[in-house]
Amino acid sequence: MTQTTLFTWFSDSARRHPGQPAIEVAGATLSYSALSLSVERLAAWIMTQHGSVPARVGLLASRSLTAYAGYLATLRLGATVIPLNPGFPPSRNLAIADRAGLDVLLADDAGASQLARLAASARSVLHLGDHELRSLPGGAGLPGPCRASQEDIAYILFTSGSTGAPKGVPIRHRHTSRYLARHIGRIAAGPGCRFSQTFDLTFDPSVFDLFVAWGSGATVVVPQRDELLAPVRYAAQRGITHWFSVPSLISLARRFRALSADSMPQVRLSLFAGEPLTLQQARWWSQAAPNSILENLYGPTELTVTCSSYRLPADHARWPRTGNGTVPIGTLDPGLQGVLLDDRGQAAGLGELCVRGPQRFDGYLDPAANSGRFVRFEPGSHAPADIYQGHPDLTAAHWYRTGDRVLPSADGQLVHVGRTDDQVKIHGYRVEVGEIEAVIREHPGIDDAVVLARSRPDGQISLHAAYTGAQAPRAQLAAAISALLPSYMQPRDFTHFSQFPLNGAGKIDRRRLAEILARPPGTGVSTAQSTIGEVSSSG
Repeated sequence: MTQTTLFTWFSDSARRHPGQPAIEVAGATLSYSALSLSVERLAAWIMTQHGSVPARVGLLASRSLTAYAGYLATLRLGATVIPLNPGFPPSRNLAIADRAGLDVLLADDAGASQLARLAASARSVLHLGDHELRSLPGGAGLPGPCRASQEDIAYILFTSGSTGAPKGVPIRHRHTSRYLARHIGRIAAGPGCRFSQTFDLTFDPSVFDLFVAWGSGATVVVPQRDELLAPVRYAAQRGITHWFSVPSLISLARRFRALSADSMPQVRLSLFAGEPLTLQQARWWSQAAPNSILENLYGPTELTVTCSSYRLPADHARWPRTGNGTVPIGTLDPGLQGVLLDDRGQAAGLGELCVRGPQRFDGYLDPAANSGRFVRFEPGSHAPADIYQGHPDLTAAHWYRTGDRVLPSADGQLVHVGRTDDQVKIHGYRVEVGEIEAVIREHPGIDDAVVLARSRPDGQISLHAAYTGAQAPRAQLAAAISALLPSYMQPRDFTHFSQFPLNGAGKIDRRRLAEILARPPGTGVSTAQSTIGEVSSSG
């Protein structure tokens, strides 16, 4: 079954299952018919307030009825959704809104405090809380059925950019059609299934939860922030049957000793994505959810949510063993093609995963960002791949470069072994350290900055910033960065160097820096002499 748009996945379910619960959010439960009515009324209200049907709607909302009804109402109007996060600094939301070219900015109560800062980012700036949403009049004046086509852009998500600015990733309705049809059928979703919604709307796995559920007549069960701090309790108390999160939530639950045996017997399917899933994390989760199938999903935003999967065998004795202790990312979804390219652009047994097919996006919102991110390569050819440099136009024949180094196992399963660049994943979010470095360099008196990722004993990743120039108090640096970057992009530690170590080519030696920063930290601010000059560290 192939639907036309994201909205028709929902509207068809609303017609087939009107009395089934569609969403539980902020203490309220709405059936498909009730949610559909709220969506129609909100869509009509947006159109009336704006004066016409908008093309792009920014959604500055989180974990509220306004957030989810607003998402659907935007799609109902045939417009493009641009999710914004009320938890991000206003300056970052403003940068995203400006790049997206919004017609309407819709905020719920959580996003209302930022509206003054973002007032100039859209032609119409609207605030609507859940209480006001329930009081909206009937949806008269709406155009006929959703007029979007498969070629229209369903949503635009912004990922971290190495140049210091977020990159917009437009995903068209046709990119989502095959993806949703495959996963709804594969996991046998339907009425009675209860899907978690651990992801913010700015993170694309949320699309899986929302529309695999809404495309099948299942229920989306939205946790509030405090519930995410106790994920096992949330899953058990809210009757979650289909769990999806980043693996770091497993480590969080483990740290609070919440993963007791058989604590989530009702969970039938557990999915993880956004970060490497370790075999140890999978064991911990499996003990707490013994009746659940466990799957590791992989895929960058540019390949429409996820593009590969690996299902762990029910028998733990048959679980794979990998060199880095992570669960394989499996095999590519049907219809997708993949190739591993080495540093010379040749097909190899270990290399960067490059993918093309119906889920591959058509290029970044800013075409300049496409350079270097695609290649032309003919399978079976001995000629090296040709890296795309902005011309001629991108075609379906181009492969998207994921930046992930992958190694096939003996049985053909792909194993993620690292990155080809400095990108890291923090709580599932892609982080280009170059964007953080650019922000630090803007601080008065700082000459240069390097940001490195460090693994903590609990398996989590933290960021450590090293800088040269004038030494600044840690609190001052942290405050300046927190005003510009979301929490997951903020370094945990800062170290001042009189100069950075250089390699033989005269470039900053990041490996040597990492070795220095890995030394056991002192208490407070310490100063030590090294072969590269004075180092001052504060945690």
